[in-house]
Amino acid sequence: MSCGEPHDKDCREVLDKVYAYLDGELAEGETFDITVHLDECSPCLQEYDLDKAVKALVAKHCGCDPVPDDLRSKVLDRIARVRAELAD
Repeated sequence: MSCGEPHDKDCREVLDKVYAYLDGELAEGETFDITVHLDECSPCLQEYDLDKAVKALVAKHCGCDPVPDDLRSKVLDRIARVRAELAD
């Protein structure tokens, strides 16, 4: 995905890290770079908002259930594969 505008951070790189960004798992510099990108790039901001809504929905409905250790990696892997298929 790209909005066609030049950015310091590539759109694909931002979207690949959006869940880590949402979880506060990035270093301060990376967090700043992604925040700046989202402020400049409407398509990435829309994707971020969708991911944020999905995360909130999952937390609301599944917050009490124990999560298998490998679930996060499986979900992120599947998201990456779907994005790659859509990009082709």
